[in-house]
Amino acid sequence: MARVLSGIQPSGKLTLGNYIGALRNFVKLQHTHECFFTVVDLHAVTVPQEPANLREQTEAVAALFIAAGIDPAKAGVFVQSHVPAHAELGWLMTTLVYTGELERMTQYKDKAAGKESVGAGLFTYPALMAADILLYKADLVPVGEDQKQHLEITRDLAQRFNHRFGDCLTVPEPYIPEVGARIMSLDDASRKMSKSNPNAGSYISLLDPPDVIRKKISRAVTDSGREVRYDPAAKPEISNLISIYSQCSDLGIAEIEAKFEGQGYGTFKKELAERIVETLEPLQERYRQIRESGEIYDILRQGAERASAIAGKTLREVKERMGFLLPR
Repeated sequence: MARVLSGIQPSGKLTLGNYIGALRNFVKLQHTHECFFTVVDLHAVTVPQEPANLREQTEAVAALFIAAGIDPAKAGVFVQSHVPAHAELGWLMTTLVYTGELERMTQYKDKAAGKESVGAGLFTYPALMAADILLYKADLVPVGEDQKQHLEITRDLAQRFNHRFGDCLTVPEPYIPEVGARIMSLDDASRKMSKSNPNAGSYISLLDPPDVIRKKISRAVTDSGREVRYDPAAKPEISNLISIYSQCSDLGIAEIEAKFEGQGYGTFKKELAERIVETLEPLQERYRQIRESGEIYDILRQGAERASAIAGKTLREVKERMGFLLPR
């Protein structure tokens, strides 16, 4: 089977956008591919983190992976820092990446904008992201449109290494789902729904209680008029909400438009909120069970062992080709 690697930062509360655009696709991929899914805590610290929050969010994200339907018997689930090879290969990739390549990264520009100073890790972390992928010789990497630039650097580094030291690393391809890959913010449909948005009303957290979900949807920005019609160009806000409704129900866009014809935004929003609540309730219940049982620690230990077996082999091969004296 083709191998897949993907990760999510524990730098905030996972959102409905993460679930629709990433986690549900992870669940599908585990049945057809050899999958590794990681909580990338080393990436999270490229910006300042409160230690207690980092620990809590790391465990929470891992538990949400399982609660969403990832089966640890099928896919390796682990924390990035539990596999030291990530940091070591990350450094080796830093020696191969060019400063100009890093300077062109739009995410770095966005996160550094307006700040007097930023940590060097924020600048160099695409090299660590490349290492994450290349360690497992992943064939496919699920990415959103906003992450394609990072994957291009990974591909360039794999080709650069292979050209300089001989074929060793797999050049990965992007996996971009056809639907559900980009759920937009509730307060601005021109921006992706993001767990790092300081406005909590802009996103639905996977762990939001039902009443909070209902309140956030009732306050979600809508376009002028009252027609529930899908038209991303002319009506981006309501079109985003229709997309969410479609992803949380068995209805297509046209069926949703017909269902709410002549009923206006108020009725539509109330029903949308209930569809979201129904979608997240079983996930939230499973999440609570996982956290209370403590089973996530065994899952992460086993996942790290499984990942380390592959990552260690790749790292040794890379170091050998680069000329390092290896222990015997």
